[in-house]
Amino acid sequence: MFNLPKNVWILTACQSLFMSLSVFMVFVAGIIGSGLSPIKSLSTLPVATIVVGTAVSVIPVIKLMSIFGRKKVFLSVCIYTILIIGLSILSIIYELFFLFSFSSLCLGASVATMMQFRFAAIESVDPEKRPLATAVVILGGLISAFIGTEIATLGKNYFETDFVGSFTILAFLFVIAFILMSFFKPAAKFKEQTSQSKRSLFDIIKQGSFLVAVSAATTGYVVMSFIMTATPVSMHVMDGFSLHQTKVVLQSHVIAMFLPSLFTAFLLKYIGLTRMMLLGVVLFFTSIFIAFSSHALSYYWWSLVLLGLGWNFLFIGGTNLLPKSYNENEKFQVQSINDFLIFGLQALAALSAGWFVFNFGWEVVLISTIPLLFFQLFILIWWLKKGN
Repeated sequence: MFNLPKNVWILTACQSLFMSLSVFMVFVAGIIGSGLSPIKSLSTLPVATIVVGTAVSVIPVIKLMSIFGRKKVFLSVCIYTILIIGLSILSIIYELFFLFSFSSLCLGASVATMMQFRFAAIESVDPEKRPLATAVVILGGLISAFIGTEIATLGKNYFETDFVGSFTILAFLFVIAFILMSFFKPAAKFKEQTSQSKRSLFDIIKQGSFLVAVSAATTGYVVMSFIMTATPVSMHVMDGFSLHQTKVVLQSHVIAMFLPSLFTAFLLKYIGLTRMMLLGVVLFFTSIFIAFSSHALSYYWWSLVLLGLGWNFLFIGGTNLLPKSYNENEKFQVQSINDFLIFGLQALAALSAGWFVFNFGWEVVLISTIPLLFFQLFILIWWLKKGN
């Protein structure tokens, strides 16, 4: 693990800082929204809009990277994020719910940029080290479980308006990210693939490797995001658990999302990509069963931990399978389609989570994910029977 290039470690550190933004917003945006929103069922709109912003920013961000290179875009987005956080602060001070939601939408571009870190890591290592490089970068999100939630509570009462101090600390994290990213060195292109002719988009999409990779990562993100977005509302707003208890559950969830990355690369060697993704689906089913059984704190905790584990296996599996579907000169096109589908559908899940939990309850949120999980289970069994 420690003989990986410097690029991978820079990306890992920046992943922890960028991902803190996502954790932070999931933790506080719904709570801030419930205080600012004129309609309670819209309280999770700021959480949903950051996902929508991610979806609509994926293709422009990757297009900019294809023109200017990854490093210039990474650095520019650090500055951009600091400015948008300033807009968020203004919206909270002046109690402007829709401006807060808009600033959250704009922060989606920062998340879309972060999602390219894993591909930048893959490009920085030899093919046999790609699973390890991916796992290490995603492991950076483990630190964000603490940073994102801690700065939310630490800075909550710094100023007269709640959470302004928290957003101020968040902005400082992106100053650090800018400094770290200045040491990133773009990887050389894989010359043996550059000369290969570019295939049509249909030829790429119809490959089994592409279909399975995209469906696994998408299912992982949609189910995880749908349940996770509804959790703070269900726990804190509806069930009356304290902010600290809600924080602990979300922290544990995020840790479970990223901690398995310590052994995911080794797990891949023993059971393979497909079986690891199947295990992810099983963990999702178990998570839903536990959450459905009770509203007790321990049930929330176990459910969200298993939800995080299932996401890890599906997302890392899909990420490592995707490069098998494209050549070097096709990477930006395929990566943009992959991420657009993932975050576009995740946006729909996040947008509807608040509405579902307020109007139908926690149990309906859980049950509504089951058809998608059965669909993913069918795809993975089909892929496994084909000898993969």
